[in-house]
Amino acid sequence: MKVLFDTNIVVASFLKHHSHHKLALPWLEKTKNNEIQGYLSTHSLSEIYSVLTRIPLPTPISSKQAQYLITTNLQQFTFVSLDSPDYFRILGRVAQLNITGGGIFDAIIAEAALKIKADVLLTLNLKHFVRLGDDIQSIARSP
Repeated sequence: MKVLFDTNIVVASFLKHHSHHKLALPWLEKTKNNEIQGYLSTHSLSEIYSVLTRIPLPTPISSKQAQYLITTNLQQFTFVSLDSPDYFRILGRVAQLNITGGGIFDAIIAEAALKIKADVLLTLNLKHFVRLGDDIQSIARSP
């Protein structure tokens, strides 16, 4: 099964005190154990780093710790890069649906899922994805 992970699933799986850690971690483990094919948009790499290095924790995560978490825990993932035609499709989708601002970042992740013909787009923010159209709604799932 091809599962494209939203950024928030990876972040939650990394942080033991995250409210959704127990839901997200098994999915990361399934990818590590080759029980599922885990995919990530290359865009998510920068989002994961950004969240990890700014999230308010009693002991903040340093830039080097964030890099270590990402590189050691995501080795089994396949990364999905988008090209110019993909981005023009994304722009067309969000413009047609009148989605503004940061909603485009969800559309980028959704386009990566479509590009690889994912069976599941796994997210903690289901409502952000179901608004992107029937093709996304049919694969978007929460853990």
